[in-house]
Amino acid sequence: MSLNRRQLITATAAIATVGAPAFAQSGFPNKLVKIIVPYPPGGSSDIIARSISQALSESLGQTVVVENRAGANGNLGADLVAKSAPDGHTLLLCDVGALAISPSVYTKLSFDPSKDLRGVTMLAYSPHMLAVHPSVKANNLKELVALSKTTELNFAVTAVGSAPHVAGVAVERATGAKWTYVPYKGGSQAVADTVAGQTQVIMNGMLATLPNVQNGRLKVLGISKRTRMPLVGEVPTLAEQGVTDFESGTWQGVVVPRGTPAAIVARLNAELIKVIRSPDVRSRLTGQGAEVVTMQPAEQDAFFERERKRWGAVVAQANIKLD
Repeated sequence: MSLNRRQLITATAAIATVGAPAFAQSGFPNKLVKIIVPYPPGGSSDIIARSISQALSESLGQTVVVENRAGANGNLGADLVAKSAPDGHTLLLCDVGALAISPSVYTKLSFDPSKDLRGVTMLAYSPHMLAVHPSVKANNLKELVALSKTTELNFAVTAVGSAPHVAGVAVERATGAKWTYVPYKGGSQAVADTVAGQTQVIMNGMLATLPNVQNGRLKVLGISKRTRMPLVGEVPTLAEQGVTDFESGTWQGVVVPRGTPAAIVARLNAELIKVIRSPDVRSRLTGQGAEVVTMQPAEQDAFFERERKRWGAVVAQANIKLD
């Protein structure tokens, strides 16, 4: 049997349509894409969102804007995204680990992160830095713990129940340290007050904290990673200083409302990975203390559940609860 030219063209078009990615048929994206950062400007999530927004806009062929929707330790912005249309045009870029902690800390949440949101990809990991104001007479974790038992120390946390707060509690419980937690509404203000000496100790993502260490405004005592960071290779890890196998940090990733079509999630995953792995963005983030870490959507969802269980145990032991 032979096909004439018109039949051949029709058959070829049909095959192409069947094999084409579903997202090509959906028209996505067909309007403005919003990256919601649920924290104030200047923190790790905000830095990464603004690092990728222009390149993502060019890659998607649609305008991408960053909106800061701070409040309730990131839950205000997360709730906004959870209840937005599941069409891929509203993304949440946040500390995924912190999002996993919220269900354990808050007795009432207006959304369920596990049920109302789904992963797209992780973007970067930035270990926490344990740092102090330069006036603090301690040069390592052991000296800080000893000092905390004779001197009143205020420990700045980005918010009650945040990842840095819970990590600080874990270190406190593991070492016997004693300090008073002072909550803020975001990492940038917590860092600023520690730089000013209003608080003496801070644990915060390296990406947002390193500049103040490099210019001498803060003194770093340890990194919350199992292996040293090449960028600050002389700084010992907290694990090396006695907090066995301890690792914490900010895991920046993108999630979308549950119900977002799989094809759109796949498109976003591919585009975000391409952007974050680009030489320019990777080099910029690495130079600031963040490691590019990407995942497939299912991997990120599994990571979220592991973090939820891991930190939920710490929250329960420390009895950290908020209404």
